[in-house]
Amino acid sequence: MDLRKLRLDEPALSTFSEERDEYERDYARLIQSPAFRRLQGKSQVFGAGSGDYYRTRLTHSLEVSQIAREVARRLNKQYPFLALREHPALVLDPAVVEIASLAHDLGHPPFGHKGEEVLNHLLMEGHGLAYEGNAQNFRILMFLEKRAGSDSGLDLTAAVLLAINKYPYSMDEPGRLKGVYGSEWEAIGHLRDLWQLAPGCSTLETQLMDLCDDIAYSTHDIEDGIRAGKIQMNRTFFEDTRLVEHLVQEILNDDGNSDVCWDEVDIPAMVKRVLASYLDQWEELYRNCGHEISRTRREMKARWVSVFAGRVGIIEDTARNWRKVTFVRDGAQDLELLRTMEILKKLAWVTLIKDFRVQRLQMRSEIMIRRLWDSYSDPEHGRLIIPPDWIESYEHQQGKWSWPRFVADYLSGMTDGYAEKVYAELYASKSGSIYGMD
Repeated sequence: MDLRKLRLDEPALSTFSEERDEYERDYARLIQSPAFRRLQGKSQVFGAGSGDYYRTRLTHSLEVSQIAREVARRLNKQYPFLALREHPALVLDPAVVEIASLAHDLGHPPFGHKGEEVLNHLLMEGHGLAYEGNAQNFRILMFLEKRAGSDSGLDLTAAVLLAINKYPYSMDEPGRLKGVYGSEWEAIGHLRDLWQLAPGCSTLETQLMDLCDDIAYSTHDIEDGIRAGKIQMNRTFFEDTRLVEHLVQEILNDDGNSDVCWDEVDIPAMVKRVLASYLDQWEELYRNCGHEISRTRREMKARWVSVFAGRVGIIEDTARNWRKVTFVRDGAQDLELLRTMEILKKLAWVTLIKDFRVQRLQMRSEIMIRRLWDSYSDPEHGRLIIPPDWIESYEHQQGKWSWPRFVADYLSGMTDGYAEKVYAELYASKSGSIYGMD
């Protein structure tokens, strides 16, 4: 039995006659799913529909998948041990990495991280349940989405499911903020046991997908920020002491990046150095591009993607007795480049997400989600205004589907535009049409 191509629902010996590889079937199931299509209407940084230039969750996912696939191909040529396939998790199949990258943001609700934050608060406050985007990925792939003839989601291969499993923990564990909901962890845990994966260890494909997500975030989102005028490419902006202070504070407040050893460097000095270097490169490219801003913006993004992607490698993870995908220089982890990427990620966060206009829009988003929740949270009234196919699924599965989780699943699947449409029908002085498409 090939543990990587095992499916939880289908028999090991498939009766399919079509001449497609298992991962090709996974790819087709994913990109033809409604959840994948909805990514085109979900915010990345700027609200979906706010302009024809800015990235959505869909274009972001496509860009992550392109970077990850190309890096996987290079690493397979660079590291001979990968061809040995000595462990099912120590493999880098470009197709698997591509599919995992395409699926990594499916669980994000409308209105970006604010939507996730509000849904989690509503569920925890009233029902002791959590909402978390990575966990919702598995809820969608293993339960909510349906393929023909299956009642267990898209029934993807074990390699793809575990490649998406960025946080290999059960959310039922006390104090766990990220992971997989208990309802899906049983199956994921079973696959991890079959693969003999040690607790906390992720597959190489997971690690590569996660790193390429960071690469895209720290380059593409900055490109969007420059285009929107939120990041001004001049010395007044980049040398502003308030910007430096904000970046330093974000770094200090982020417990998730402690593994890059910030305690070993002078953080303010490094932030200033990275910002100065970034601006110097921009000015050089601006001259070389004939003072064309749009071309300079694209060239800048391409240069940094190339720098980051070209430095991805694999080292021994002695702490876990495992292997680690990270930036590598001279055979060791390149902490300097990891810190540089973190600073650029924080630059995008501080200048875009923390912008007061974006914060106003996020407050508006919070109001909408809370009021939509109020409309649906009472089963007696909620049943009347939720589409019949959702109600039918709930009644069929209500033995393992509580109403609060059902409402969260329904709301989280909405695009930004659809959430605004339903909110307007319920609360705005604007009547909807019964002939409008839901």
